[in-house]
Amino acid sequence: MEPRANVSYITVDGYVEVHRYRYLYFVLMLTAYLLILCTNSTVVYLICLHRDLHQPMYVLIAALLLNSVIYSSTIYPKLLLDFLSEEQTITYSACLFQCFAFYSLAGSEFLLLAVMAYDRYVAICTPLRYPAVMRRRRVAALLLLAWVAPAFQTAVPTITNANKKLCHFVFKGMICNSTAYDLLCQRSQTLNIYGLIVLVNLVILPVVFILFSYIRILLVSYQSSREVRRKAAQTCLPHLLILINFSSFTIYDVLLIRLSTTVPKTVRFLITLQMIMYQPLFNPIIYGLKMREISKHLKKLFARKVLG
Repeated sequence: MEPRANVSYITVDGYVEVHRYRYLYFVLMLTAYLLILCTNSTVVYLICLHRDLHQPMYVLIAALLLNSVIYSSTIYPKLLLDFLSEEQTITYSACLFQCFAFYSLAGSEFLLLAVMAYDRYVAICTPLRYPAVMRRRRVAALLLLAWVAPAFQTAVPTITNANKKLCHFVFKGMICNSTAYDLLCQRSQTLNIYGLIVLVNLVILPVVFILFSYIRILLVSYQSSREVRRKAAQTCLPHLLILINFSSFTIYDVLLIRLSTTVPKTVRFLITLQMIMYQPLFNPIIYGLKMREISKHLKKLFARKVLG
């Protein structure tokens, strides 16, 4: 097939037995998407509604959950459409946009988690300085940075590859990620190196900072009472487990295009499902519903619904 610069559609070839299990996949993914929308939006609504939750910690939680909603909304509608379609296709421009949104919002996730770790570090390790450090303007600036920095960094390969010629028209994946660049006739070594730099900036460095912050929190808590140590462990350990899980999948995904070995389709399929489901589903539970103040308002909300 001759290389073509303007390709209408690319075949998406990352699904496993989609024609046999299309309705099962559709129901499962629709259920997951609705749960993500309802749980994350409910916590964000509670934080916006109640003035006692207008504190840096809760504002950061709301930003993280809002990011999860946007992240999921760039992925799930296309998946649901594919499950019901006879042919799974996507335009190259739409694929590039999904790739940009996928990595930009994933990068924002790590930066938001880093800001949340910084907030908890200041609150627990230097409580007297907390009001001065976590001022409203600083929190707003950190939130803006968490969304803008990944967008600018991930826009570079998207714009660079927008008008490049394609030699392949079958995409081996479910959602457009780094493997979409396998469609190009010639990959840029410079962009490969640039991708590794972005990986360090948006994943490695935030993860290292988060681990350092939580270790410091645990060390400070260890010097306090048993009750303080127990609460710190209950707070930090679930966060760290989810962080390690998501960062491992993200690093694997970014490095996938640079691996010489061929990953079986079923393995890619399962890993992709975990990437798009775990974090958005667990975020409102770990960072929202387990928080005492948020849980209290949620119980009041449900009580009013029942009584009303």
